[in-house]
Amino acid sequence: SFRSLLLLFLCYWFPVSLQRVETPPVEYAHSIRLDGDIILGGLFPVHSRGERGVPCGELKKEKGIHRLEAMLFAIDLINKDPELLPNVTLGARILDTCSRDTYALEQSLTFVQALIERDGSDVRCANGDQPIFAKPDKIVGVIGAAASSVSIMVANILRLFKVRRLNLSFLGLGSRLHHLQMAGFGKLMGFCVQTEQSLILSLLLCLGGVCIAQSLKIPREPRPGEFDKIIRRLLETPNARAIIMFANEDDIRRVLDAAKRSNQTGHFLWVGSDSWGSKISPVIQQERVAEGAITILPKRATVEAFDRYFRSRSLSNNRRNVWFAEFWEENFGCKLGMHGKRPGSLKKCTGLEKVGRDSSYEQEGKVQFVMDAVYAMAHALHRMHRDYCFGYPGLCPRMSNINGKELLGYIRNVNFNGSAGTPVVFNQKGDAPGRYDIFQYQITNKSTAEYKVIGQWTNKLHLNVDAMRWRTGDPTLPASVCSVPCQMGERKKIVKGVPCCWHCERCEGYHFQASEFSCELCPYEQHPDRNRTGCIPIPIIKLEWHSAWAGIPVFIAVLGILATSFVVVTFVRYNDTPIVRASGREMSYVLLTGIFLCYAITFLMIATPSLAICSFRRVFLGLGMCFSYAALLTKTNRIHRIFEQGKKSVAAPRFISPASQLIITFSLISVQLLGVFVWFAVDPPHTVVDYGEQRTSNPEKARGVLKCDISDLSLICSLGYSILLMVTCTVYAIKTRGVPETFNEAKPIGFTMYTTCIIWLAFIPIFFGTAQSAERMYIQTTTLTISLSLSASVSLGMLYMPKVYVIIFHPEQNVPKRKRSFKAIVTAATMSGKLVQKGSDRPNGEVKTELCESMETNTSSTKTTYVSYSNHAI
Repeated sequence: SFRSLLLLFLCYWFPVSLQRVETPPVEYAHSIRLDGDIILGGLFPVHSRGERGVPCGELKKEKGIHRLEAMLFAIDLINKDPELLPNVTLGARILDTCSRDTYALEQSLTFVQALIERDGSDVRCANGDQPIFAKPDKIVGVIGAAASSVSIMVANILRLFKVRRLNLSFLGLGSRLHHLQMAGFGKLMGFCVQTEQSLILSLLLCLGGVCIAQSLKIPREPRPGEFDKIIRRLLETPNARAIIMFANEDDIRRVLDAAKRSNQTGHFLWVGSDSWGSKISPVIQQERVAEGAITILPKRATVEAFDRYFRSRSLSNNRRNVWFAEFWEENFGCKLGMHGKRPGSLKKCTGLEKVGRDSSYEQEGKVQFVMDAVYAMAHALHRMHRDYCFGYPGLCPRMSNINGKELLGYIRNVNFNGSAGTPVVFNQKGDAPGRYDIFQYQITNKSTAEYKVIGQWTNKLHLNVDAMRWRTGDPTLPASVCSVPCQMGERKKIVKGVPCCWHCERCEGYHFQASEFSCELCPYEQHPDRNRTGCIPIPIIKLEWHSAWAGIPVFIAVLGILATSFVVVTFVRYNDTPIVRASGREMSYVLLTGIFLCYAITFLMIATPSLAICSFRRVFLGLGMCFSYAALLTKTNRIHRIFEQGKKSVAAPRFISPASQLIITFSLISVQLLGVFVWFAVDPPHTVVDYGEQRTSNPEKARGVLKCDISDLSLICSLGYSILLMVTCTVYAIKTRGVPETFNEAKPIGFTMYTTCIIWLAFIPIFFGTAQSAERMYIQTTTLTISLSLSASVSLGMLYMPKVYVIIFHPEQNVPKRKRSFKAIVTAATMSGKLVQKGSDRPNGEVKTELCESMETNTSSTKTTYVSYSNHAI
């Protein structure tokens, strides 16, 4: 059968030797056996878990010895009670779990041996006869075990064979242990009964909510340094200070000791299950690190009858307890002869020691529940006996093979007053009503440490928060969170697998905190507010009149306009004087108009953009330069044509009259105006707010720039025609560089154009090199306006200031002189050409002498007087 196969497998895993009938079983030396009609099993942690491969360690006086003695005492009382199971004797088979699940599983196989048929076909005695096997005790129910991990392991095997088990804490039946699935702080190991779950969950909710930062499991066989590793893992979430521990008292002590070694005294806030309770052993020599720990313990009462029983136990009257001699040595600190198990003890036991007199004694907290568990099993068997064996003295045949499932039904229906006088009853799930006391481990007067009751649980939590004290002495509840709350403008990035833990990530750039867990990008025309919890419109700026970027261009433009106005007024006043007439009045006024417009455009470029301002900007941006360079180009072209024509003939070239010059000039200007009108038709002017120009990495410094919709390309196209006129004028200025110095502005125009070209060559890299700068609007506007003003200033200064100076300060030179004929002008030009040609072949002095001699000869023959060329309008 499957049961047989399973047992064989477990026997292979945990070897159990077969012995002959006459040889006492070896395992009996490690168990307590009481004969009876009905045998109850018991599993108790008589010893702690061993280390380094040794299954068992030190003796547990209270948790082990007290509890198994409580079971023996309860069986004695039941067997003496004539009203409970009359004529039926209870027996016991008590085993040591050594606080280890695998060892307990091996021991629990003893309980199911009677349920498996032994196959002796291949076994023969020495004389050839069939072996006679000792009939194992048939266990009808098991009391225990203590630790949850041990209970789960044992329950798995007992359930298979339908052996009922009552938990020591009397809080659950069978394997009703559930993994704690709370959102708690930090958690070590995590097995508890359902009522205990509800209590701890309610407790933590009362203290401010729960959330598991991480869940760690203590290995069955911890290696050296394992508990130090656990502490390091817990410190990975330093803000999660509260640690819920579901562990046996040995592991609790090791965890506390590891925290002490890691210098974390006072850092952790411990929450312990009933395995910690109010025990002293976990906190011995670790009082400071355990200070403030909150623990729970099922409500209990001292069973005075057990105290009298246990104090009366001695080596002579308690031989049925195979571990009592070891307890005697441990309890009194002595050694029993040569075979004593206490190493290194010099004191010899007399056997006359007395519990409670020669050693301290305090009843272990769960003695009451062990006795009640035994009584619950006895009451269930009593009712079963009454139903199955009514009127039959002793155990009837029907109860010789008790069915575990039927026994479970009787157990769930028991209702009696327990050893402490409290009602004992189970619900349909096999759980008893939870009744707990809540303790806190407090150190008072800086020296005395004790567990103080701070609340209780009776299907509802009653907690006295004011009675709680913490290491600092402050009654305020210490904070224990996995992650601190994020600040405004930060989103929570949840740690994978831990929904209550997160990292705070600030919403960077132009993102704002849209929700607790997300950041979103603000609309393009907005930026996050100071707290990054919303978006606000980006401030709109423009070039202000009071800024330094506007102040310098305006200052230059104002001076230029004043100077231009002064020149215009002077020319108008002296309009008919030789100097004004010789400079070409018509073209001079056109040029002065262009200079004025170059200055005036500064105010349009700085003014607040609007539809009208943007329209005027388009019209006048290149118009001033176009006026200026169209006039200068017409002048230089006229001079060039005159002297070129003079080389071929003495006839005057066409289109050199003032009217012709004005027509040519305005024809050139009309091209600029035509381009502007086309621009108006294709792309009507309007204002825009450019949010990309000053969209800095710091959103708080971002600004929207209010400006006209004039792109850099449009700007270049608008100025491009004027620049073309300027370049062409410069070419003609170079060609006319050989004109005599005093001849009608040729050389001043050349110097003007050279300087202007330098200005605009400097303008281009500055203007386009700052296209990505946050100060782009200021730099480009200032650069453009200053360049226009400087170009106008160069023209004004080189072409008109010398004339104004002569007109005002030397009026004696501004007098009419004899005009020369076109032939004389051509002759002068020819002589100038010869001077240039000969200057390249002869020494400078010889050329000048020859030229002067030639001029003197010509003078004596013609009797003509030469006058300054600047006095002639050409």
